[in-house]
Amino acid sequence: MAKIRVGVIGAGSWALASHLPNLARHSDVEFVGVSRKGPEILQKIKDQYGFKVASEDFRDILNEGLDVCIVGSPSGFHYEHSKAALEAGAHVMCEKPMTVLPQDAWDLVETANQLKKHLVISFGWNYFDMVTGAKRLMNEYGIGTLEHISIHMSSQTRELLSNTGSYPDASPDALPESRTWTDPTLSGGGYGQAQLTHALGLSLWLTGARVESGFALMSAPMNAPVEMHDAIAYRFEGGAIGTLSGGSAHLSAHKKMHAVEMRAIGDRGQILVDLERAAVWHHIDGKETRLDLLDDAGLYDCIGPIDAIVSAGRGEEFTNESPGELGARTVEALDVAYRSAASGKLESR
Repeated sequence: MAKIRVGVIGAGSWALASHLPNLARHSDVEFVGVSRKGPEILQKIKDQYGFKVASEDFRDILNEGLDVCIVGSPSGFHYEHSKAALEAGAHVMCEKPMTVLPQDAWDLVETANQLKKHLVISFGWNYFDMVTGAKRLMNEYGIGTLEHISIHMSSQTRELLSNTGSYPDASPDALPESRTWTDPTLSGGGYGQAQLTHALGLSLWLTGARVESGFALMSAPMNAPVEMHDAIAYRFEGGAIGTLSGGSAHLSAHKKMHAVEMRAIGDRGQILVDLERAAVWHHIDGKETRLDLLDDAGLYDCIGPIDAIVSAGRGEEFTNESPGELGARTVEALDVAYRSAASGKLESR
């Protein structure tokens, strides 16, 4: 079997904890090149996974010729790195948020389409059985015309975003650099970029919604350099309205690191997806469906996006549950929110 030539740009804490081990599950993956800052940890990663090339310059990785590229660099670099990887001929899995600016996100979508390359965004929950089950119910039965969405997320990121600690899943070999999360020039913002992008990636995927305008309030207690809590009201294309709220919870506040709940109401029915409590409930025209789920069905991992991009590298047919256009819609929603929080006004897409 031909090997899938894989490169990694931005081998940070989450790449070490998740992406690299999940790539190593595939016997046909060849670790060709890895790029990150810090020669000592770079050499350690090279030796551990047998990368042929390790360099602080991402262009050295792309010059090796890749089938697949994992972009896990800070958010402010996603556009540059993903664009270069696509143009070098690789299928790309990009960490969330896909980009900071909407125009950059849509340019990546267009670039991938023109080059006939797959672009996968790392929305891990979208590949879970409970979420694909919810998506199937929405595709087959729907809820009629969308009228309202409410989305809430809470994560154990209080210490991370206030520069007082890390997060529970951080790799002990490479704890995250605080500035990649709390320097807006690198991260694009705080809790919204770090976490609400996940909630949006789930909710906009299930409903097909696209934000038209929004008004946001954000707060940064503990003298945090970025916002730790968000409250946003949205209007969506087609006239639906909704809310998105998110908060930085304390360590060990949840039985899982994240709590995410989405409720959508249409003119014929509604759907609930609750990841923390492992519940999916769908109602249409008086008929109710509840999925039978294990208690840990919503416990986060990012295996699905890695498996998807490996399938792309093999040339296999696969379902992209987190495509670039979805990533771009989440970037639009966050961009509206951050502009509104800064201006104190309703902002449009």
